[in-house]
Amino acid sequence: MAYSWDNRVNFIVKFLYDIDNNGYLDKHDFECMALKMTLIEGKGEFNYNRYQENLHIMLSLWEEIADLADFDKDGVVTIEEFKRAVQNSCVGRSYNDFPQAMKMFIDSHFKILDMNEDGVINAEEFRYDCVSRIAVDNVDILDKAYQSLLNVSYIIYFIIRIMVK
Repeated sequence: MAYSWDNRVNFIVKFLYDIDNNGYLDKHDFECMALKMTLIEGKGEFNYNRYQENLHIMLSLWEEIADLADFDKDGVVTIEEFKRAVQNSCVGRSYNDFPQAMKMFIDSHFKILDMNEDGVINAEEFRYDCVSRIAVDNVDILDKAYQSLLNVSYIIYFIIRIMVK
């Protein structure tokens, strides 16, 4: 089933969080996210002080995520471990009851997508993010995906604001 919970979590981890595309989450992904956030915030300009702040936030977030999801303590979080952590700490709870690490994880990714910082992911931001992550040869595919997000309760409000805000 294309829209199963399993497939949505697989997609989220693979295309939104696994920045270096190695098949799992690790410290390097969060280092990459810090740089990405810094450059997006600066609209391409690199601010070393802001990068250091983002790096501190992202590495702290990695440590919290690893505590929640790295069940075998090998320094990586597999998709299965991430699913299990989400299942254990988020499913059936309101966003306010999520662990702080999960909320920060979701919020940081939302900020990356929300390039104009208006609190909404519009079609243009969605398209831009998608083409920077995956190979797409037709804008209609992206528009259809965006409409699907809007139509599926904003995919549980963009997977609770990319699982939430």
